[in-house]
Amino acid sequence: MGDLEQDAGWGFETRAVHAGQEPDAASGAVVTPITLSTTFAHEGVGNHKGFEYSRSGNPTRAALETCVASLEGARHGFAFASGLAAEDNVLRVLHQGDRILLGNDAYGGTFRLISKVWEPLGFPWSAMDLTDIDGLAASWPADTKMVWLETPTNPLLTCVDIEAIAALAHDRGALVVVDNTFATPYLQQPLALGADIVVHSATKYLGGHSDVVGGFVALNDDTLADRIRFTQNAAGAIPAPFDCYLVLRGVKTLAIRMERHCANARAIVELLLGHPAVDRVLYPQLPDHPGHAAAAKQMRDFGGMVSFTLHETVARSGEASALEVVRHTELFTLAESLGAVESLIEHPGLMTHASVAGSPLQVPAALVRLSVGIESGADLVADLAQALDHLR
Repeated sequence: MGDLEQDAGWGFETRAVHAGQEPDAASGAVVTPITLSTTFAHEGVGNHKGFEYSRSGNPTRAALETCVASLEGARHGFAFASGLAAEDNVLRVLHQGDRILLGNDAYGGTFRLISKVWEPLGFPWSAMDLTDIDGLAASWPADTKMVWLETPTNPLLTCVDIEAIAALAHDRGALVVVDNTFATPYLQQPLALGADIVVHSATKYLGGHSDVVGGFVALNDDTLADRIRFTQNAAGAIPAPFDCYLVLRGVKTLAIRMERHCANARAIVELLLGHPAVDRVLYPQLPDHPGHAAAAKQMRDFGGMVSFTLHETVARSGEASALEVVRHTELFTLAESLGAVESLIEHPGLMTHASVAGSPLQVPAALVRLSVGIESGADLVADLAQALDHLR
């Protein structure tokens, strides 16, 4: 895993480029090699160079795990084949009968994994408003052993006070898992705020180029890390070496990409606030947004994701308006996923969050979600403006 204590003195941008990525000892290669070998030679029985079989450990994966762990301020990092594979491995630290407390505004894939895969196996769950600390304390289910929160959430971008949730959960004997995909370690450090485990869909901002699927888990607790390490190997949902290389390459530019994502998002928000077709803009920087105070307290900036709802009119429902807008953008590509260099637009209710229809996590039909990319901000504003103008 490398020397995380040595790297800790470096700035974030330096660690993103160098942590776990020393020049290759054999060749001097500056870029971390893609080690494709499935097996590794032993000098004698039980005497090897740290690697035996590529499912258990791989040099390219180790470099990625060291780097992202360093960025999260974690002692341990584990890479997985997808964000959901990472989440599934985290859930394996629970025991049958343990309740999972899920925010009432969560990613549809997380909801599906917990409600359709884990609940039938004997793991109950509840969806609750994690922004209401007093209400949460008053109605806390006694069998809760894990609080699973996203901040900002997908797709309503609600922000939750990690420090307050951690204090409440730890006082009641529960672990706190934070999905840090939207914020990234550049904007937010959940472990420093009291979270026990951080998860990522590395497919999104960490990879950053829409060309690799991956997941990540970061944590400090040695006992929990041993359990995650065991299930990572035993269940085998590990990324290929080339996938690790792609995420590692993306991480090198994470800081500068996030600065551009945030700047462009602010320009888009300004457009939306002034457009008559828009009913409500959901962005953590806005003072009237749920969790604004939490975001201002714990985030460096407010991110590259923007959601908004559209007015219902006599001629058109809010959902019909949303579908009209997503149909007419040119630079904003109609597609699922998020967090990459190109801008994307989607209708969550019929796309990424279709799995939560009819549940406590159902999203508004008039909602549109934007993943604001790193293109020219003026071009993005013009593109979205012309799409919105189709509603006139």
